Amino acid sequence: MFRVLRSTNGETVFSVCGRVGNEQIEELGIILRSEDGSRPLVLDLRDVTLVNNEAVEYFLRCESGGIALRNCPGFVREWMRRQQGKTAR
Repeated sequence: MFRVLRSTNGETVFSVCGRVGNEQIEELGIILRSEDGSRPLVLDLRDVTLVNNEAVEYFLRCESGGIALRNCPGFVREWMRRQQGKTAR
């Protein structure tokens, strides 16, 4: 299962629910690119249940591109830290 809910209130928040893999990354990319840039973008990852390596790399790119990650599950944040350590070497 995968679902994205959009809300706005000074910023545009996309609440991501379920599993995030290659297909979902493509869908998220389309959704994020469709925004006009007038508000800060936020990915709320509270309800993410499973990710793959490509999703972790995508979240890192989002963060480095100025998209905030909110409520990032501990297992995802730790995986992101490890990925950053690999690329820093």
